[in-house]
Amino acid sequence: MYRVPTPINEPNRMYEPGSKDREELVKAIKELRENPVEIPLVIDGKEVKTGDVKEITAPHNHELVLGKYHQGSEKEVKMAVESAIEARKTWEHTPWEQRAAVFLRTAELLAGPYRHVINAATMLAHSKNAFQAEIDAACELIDFYRFNCYYAQQIYDVQPLNGPGIWDRMDHRPLEGFIFAVTPFNFVAINGNLPAAPAIMGNVTVWKPASTAVYTSHILMKILRQAGLPAGVINMIFARGSAIGDTVLRNEHLAGIHFTGSTGVFQTMWRTVGENIANYRAYPRIVGETGGKDFIIAHKTANVDEVVTAIVRGGYEFQGQKCSAVSRVYIPESLWPETKEKLVSQINGLKMGDPEDFTNFVNAVIDKSAFESITAYIDHAKSNSDDFEILAGGNYDDSKGWFIEPTLVLSKDPHSKLMEEEIFGPVVTLYVYKDDEYANALHLVDTTSPYALTGAVFATDRNAVALAERTLRHAAGNFYINDKPTGSIVGQQPFGGGRASGTNDKAGAIQNMLRWASPRSVKENLVPPRDYRYPFMG
Repeated sequence: MYRVPTPINEPNRMYEPGSKDREELVKAIKELRENPVEIPLVIDGKEVKTGDVKEITAPHNHELVLGKYHQGSEKEVKMAVESAIEARKTWEHTPWEQRAAVFLRTAELLAGPYRHVINAATMLAHSKNAFQAEIDAACELIDFYRFNCYYAQQIYDVQPLNGPGIWDRMDHRPLEGFIFAVTPFNFVAINGNLPAAPAIMGNVTVWKPASTAVYTSHILMKILRQAGLPAGVINMIFARGSAIGDTVLRNEHLAGIHFTGSTGVFQTMWRTVGENIANYRAYPRIVGETGGKDFIIAHKTANVDEVVTAIVRGGYEFQGQKCSAVSRVYIPESLWPETKEKLVSQINGLKMGDPEDFTNFVNAVIDKSAFESITAYIDHAKSNSDDFEILAGGNYDDSKGWFIEPTLVLSKDPHSKLMEEEIFGPVVTLYVYKDDEYANALHLVDTTSPYALTGAVFATDRNAVALAERTLRHAAGNFYINDKPTGSIVGQQPFGGGRASGTNDKAGAIQNMLRWASPRSVKENLVPPRDYRYPFMG
């Protein structure tokens, strides 16, 4: 067994004024702005242009055209599936260390020559500020590639015991078919990880990025190919859902789905697989993460400044467009006056605008659809003043970009629309409970939402922490004590949730990598018997 380099988490660059990193990042932004790209599909290692071209503009500036991409049809999707099936014949028998080397090299390219390029692209195409781009497109994705190769090594290391004269082996095979990877707009790291994690284990992938993530996905595919990824192992397609259904989800060779996106889409895909279960060569593995209604609950012994900072960072970084973002908050009455004053003051002080202005904390939401969905919740709060009070923000403007102010809403009803439904934007809804009803408030947190992704408790009373940890055991797959419920780190806080939040297969951990292997037990008898009779027969 070969050994990959022991992984450590990639350090964050801070891009402080006057730094070399800041200078290089600004240079990369300028280069991308001035050179719009034409993005093809990549099938069997070849660039495919369909002629059905869609424009890519920056979310924060409708007039900034970053390029255009070619959208595929059922024809190109079929080509991608056929390419993956053909590539599997070679890739699954490629020694694991050779497969790992491709992704370890990809990590080094991201950490080095492509770091500022991928961060600049993320700032422009996803409207992330420099820090949010760095921790996502650079650090987290680098960590995914390095740690997943390490986890693969650990999996292959797991071997059975041996009896006298017997050599037992465990063959961790890739799945029999292709993996369909469906990735979202909000994390470039997820885009890079979902098609690659199965590939590290010897699988082949048909990868469909979100239409709002095409720009950065194109760069990631370019890096993977430069790192030596063989043709057909990962095929990148851009296509409507209608062009995918029969060709992918009903294909007999579908071996698995690696998904991050909406609950509705995931459930539809699962339903399609279930309806066609008798048609597949093997039962497809379904791995998905689908969102959340993430919470913070503060106990009366919590530190107000810590709670306020967690709400602001957890709720409004990247405009609340994180599956883990704080969306609902529960505050005890005794802390509410001080919390309200400090929280409203901080939110009103947040600067919003273009990510190229490094002083902006908040930028634009991703597109028109998100803008309309999020603002509908704000309008609902405005039109129901008996139930809601908007304490900060509440305004929005789409004249230049998709800008929505960081918004704080007080709800009088703990089961109101804004307390229960996923918003996926810069809107935090808060409910105030009586100090002596902490246990009931914990029960409220547990039963209010169908989701169970992330959540946090703030308290200095250890008994209060223990009660929250016990009561909310199934309410969050990632649970935080005196910390915001965002910013999980590969290898430290493996990410994923249960209930309506997904299958909880923990991206960034060995649990996820195990899903992409199908074990085969191999027994070799070194001294085979030559007589059928057993001793008891004497």
